[in-house]
Parts: sequence; C-alpha cells; structure tokens
Amino acid sequence: MPANTPNILWVCTDQQRYDTIGALGNPYVSTPNIDNLVQDGVAFTHAYCQSPICTPSRASFLTGMYPNATHANRNGNDFFPNAYPLVTRTLADIGYDCGLIGKLHLASAYRRIEPRTDDGYRYWQYSHAPRDDWEHGHDYADWVRSKGYILGELNRNPEGVPAELHQTTWCAEKTIEFVQEERDCPWLASVNIYDPHPPFNPPQTHRERFNPAEMPEPLFRDSDLEQQTRLQAVDFQSKGRTPNELDIRSPILPQTPRQETQAVGARDAKTLKAAYYAMIQLIDEQLGRILETLEETGQRENTVIIFTSDHGETLGDHGLIQKGCRFYEGLVRVPLIFSWQKQFLNGLKSDALVELVDKAPTLLELAGLTPPEGMHGRSLLPILRGETEASHHRDFVRCEYYDAVDLRDHSFATMYRNERYKLVVYHGHEEGELYDLIEDPDEFDNLWHTPDKQNIKMDLLKQSFDASMFAMDIGPRRVGPM
Repeated sequence: MPANTPNILWVCTDQQRYDTIGALGNPYVSTPNIDNLVQDGVAFTHAYCQSPICTPSRASFLTGMYPNATHANRNGNDFFPNAYPLVTRTLADIGYDCGLIGKLHLASAYRRIEPRTDDGYRYWQYSHAPRDDWEHGHDYADWVRSKGYILGELNRNPEGVPAELHQTTWCAEKTIEFVQEERDCPWLASVNIYDPHPPFNPPQTHRERFNPAEMPEPLFRDSDLEQQTRLQAVDFQSKGRTPNELDIRSPILPQTPRQETQAVGARDAKTLKAAYYAMIQLIDEQLGRILETLEETGQRENTVIIFTSDHGETLGDHGLIQKGCRFYEGLVRVPLIFSWQKQFLNGLKSDALVELVDKAPTLLELAGLTPPEGMHGRSLLPILRGETEASHHRDFVRCEYYDAVDLRDHSFATMYRNERYKLVVYHGHEEGELYDLIEDPDEFDNLWHTPDKQNIKMDLLKQSFDASMFAMDIGPRRVGPM
C-alpha cells in the first residue's frame, strides 16, 4: 500500500435526489456543510444510479458492476450472492480498517437482521431502518434504549423522533467514535444514513424551519396524469395524483385537530418537500460534526470525503412519490461529491455523465490498486485530479430494473441516457418513454409514439440493446480454445 494512502469517509444517504444541495442551485434547502464540500472539491452534477431501488443500486456501486451481473438486482433477497467482491472487502485485504455505520441492504432486512456477507468490515454498527422490530442486533435501537427511551414509542410521537435521538444523529455519533480510534493504518468509514427516506418524518424542531407554503412546486402538468395512466400497469410505489393530493399511503404528518381541517396539507407535494428538506438539514448538521472531528484530530487533510445517495425520490414530480419502475431525473440522478484537500480540484462542477459504479474503481486506484479487467465502473480520478477534461466521462449512462420491489407486474425495464436523449424500455409492455433532454429537460413530452421520432427511437433502442449485451456477465476467464 502506498505510504500516502488516504482515509475514506463515504457518506451515503438514502433516497436523496440530485437537486437538494444549496451550492448546486437549490435556494430552499439548508446545507452549509455539504456546500463546503462542493467548494472544496468536485461535484458531479450528472451522476446516475444503476437502479432506482436500494439493494441493486448498493450492490452495484459496492462492486463496480451493473445489477444484471451482481445477481442482487431486487430488494428482499435471502442473501447476497458474492458474485463479485465488495470494494470494502478488497480494501480490507490490503490493510484498510473498514467500518459500517447504518444500513448495508445487500439482502433482506424484513423482520430480521440482515445476514452479513464477506464485506470486510471490522467495525459494525447496524441500523437498516429506524424501526424497533428486531429482537436483537439493532445497534441504533439499543443506543436509544441506553439513553432511557424506546424507539418504537418515539416513532409514535406526532413530533417525530427528537434530533438528539435520531438515526441520523446516531450515525454521526458512531462515525465519530470510529474515526477517533487509535490505529496505524488507513481507514474507510461507510456511513449509511436512512434519511431522507419515507415516511418523511423529521424531528419537529427541524420541520418547523421549513414552511410548506414557501416550497417550490413539483414538476407537474395535467398531461402527467394521462402519462401515468398509460404506465399504470408498470410497478411503482404510488399512483399518479395531482400535487395537491398525492398517493401517500402512510401520511407525512400525523393528523392533529388543526390538520384535520386541512386534510390536503398532509398529502400535498409542498408539505412533502418541506419535510424532505428538513431531513436533509439534519443530515447536513451531523455531517458537520463528523467533519469537525476530522479537523480536530488532524485527519481532514488526508481523508477523501465522498457524499452521495443510492437513488433519488420522485417527490411529487409527474404526480408520483417514492420509487419503483420509472427513470425520471429526480429518481435516478443523485448527488456525487468528492473532496480531498490539496489533492483534488477545488470548486469544480462537472456536468459529465457518470455512474455510481464509477466509485468502486476510483477507490481502488486511490488505494494503489488496479481495477480488475471487466469491471463496469471507470475511475473518476483523472477528472478529480484535473488530468483530463471535466466535461466528459461517459458517452451514455444506464439504469436497470428487474422485478425489484415485488409488485403486481414484476416489471423489467432499462434506461439508456446519452447527452441529449433518454430512452426507457418497459420490457413486455408496448409503452416506453423517450425524452429530448435538451428541448424538454423536465421530461414532460414523451416522444415514444411521435411519428417523426421513430428513427431516433429505433437507433436508441439498438444502442441500448448493444450496451446491455456488452455489459453481460460472460463467465470465467477463457484459458484455451476449447
């Protein structure tokens, strides 16, 4: 291992879309600590997950391989098949001290603690979600009990779990504990915060800072309802609704007498957005505590900091909330920020198309390793170090969905997006989506059936099919002619 091998602080939120950071153009959120990372590092403004669902996305960016190759392309799997090594396992093998804080979600955590895989983590503080429905092994719930409270009771509080007892805060506490340990080797902390995931229930102290009336409207036109009706057979966690009354199956806000007279207020997109931004503010505050610890312990200068998310959230756009088999920008495009003082460029905002699979080879190269032949990810180090043009990394990005959340249709779909067009194929259905992202960046005008766009659609279908074939796992290395 090279002598100057850095520590790695890898913060991954859950379900945070790309347009939720102040320094990247959102004036409604409050993210001063993330903003500082943007100013102190490189922000990729067009970073795409490889699946809009947790497990396949996480399996993909932890291995550097597309979901079709990892064999972990659905939520709810019995176990992680270990088709490819996790990057944390590889780094642990060369001497990194690796820690997991929060969720891993490479296998099902339904009514059980997720089974460990060959993950390389020495330090293990587990919390799949801020629930208290496991008999033992939920480190966050145990921590809450050590403070004299019961997590299940706190979750029934109309004002949410207090900030000082929140899962986001617990993640920061355990990360600080890990980075303060004495060691004579580099470390990697994989910090996996559950928010801003549903049920969109931030602490009341943070909710009060965001007035729903002041929130921006979602991306919505009346034609979106017709579009979602055409696609209603394709799996999604909500049905198309107007922004004033979204298909929220568990209310964002517990009903109080005041709210009962304003029922729409607990279901509309602006209330949802205010709660979502409040969760992100708490994330930012706790990230600030971690960064302050790095400074105080003299580790900031030799620590690579990554801030990202596993996938986005529709957040009322096009009449939808939550996730499923769709590929709108808010769902598949996520934050991706790298910062390493005196080593990476400062203040660079790259609009190159990049994929989350690109993180694994980047980490391997940071540790002095050569990414294995056939890895789908491509290292971002040349852009981070200013060694190549920052405006281009990939000609296209891909996203995949394979019966990922066990809904009625058991949908399969693929997305292919180049610098101008986005093509979505819902396999087994006549419907699809085609958007000209230059003329229609908000994805309102589906060109799939437009007569004069059929040649473009057919060309993109071939390109997408070629990309899928070239990404196929073709098995062991060939050693002879037969």
